[in-house]
Amino acid sequence: MDDNDLIAALAAGDDRALRELFSRHAPWIAGRLRAALPAADVEDVLQETFLGAWRGAGGYRAEGAGAWLWGIARRQAALWLRRRGRAESVLATLAADAGPPSVDPADAALARTELADAVRALGAAGSPHRETWRLMYVEGMTVAEVAELMGVPAGTVKSRAHQARALMRAVLRRGSASDGGKP
Repeated sequence: MDDNDLIAALAAGDDRALRELFSRHAPWIAGRLRAALPAADVEDVLQETFLGAWRGAGGYRAEGAGAWLWGIARRQAALWLRRRGRAESVLATLAADAGPPSVDPADAALARTELADAVRALGAAGSPHRETWRLMYVEGMTVAEVAELMGVPAGTVKSRAHQARALMRAVLRRGSASDGGKP
């Protein structure tokens, strides 16, 4: 069974599928979580990740099981850290770790710094654009959920999300241009 079949079985309530997904993906997810979390918290966040996969399997759209599971893991780690008051310092680390591991630690540090600059461009913590970005792209909430939580129309959330992405792109492009166009 491939991962997509396992997730479909998981959505149907097959706990064997959950165990198989866990055995296939938990080791590499745990390794990536260790880059941003204290070792004592990794197992708890890993369990929350697969519980989230169990709950969300019905909404899976075959976009790639690894990316889907890592998205859940990043959100769970951010929630875990936020509950402990340590989220701001590692959100950039988690967000920057969305792709394959960087070969060069200096490049990875630069990427985290650039992402942190881009997030700061959205305004102070709690500002409308930054909060919209956090809720949608860190917490993984839908436009409707963010609109309800923030007490604004869905169109306002979409507009803020669009503006936030544009601001972040502009900051990231400036950073890329300042290093001589290095890819």
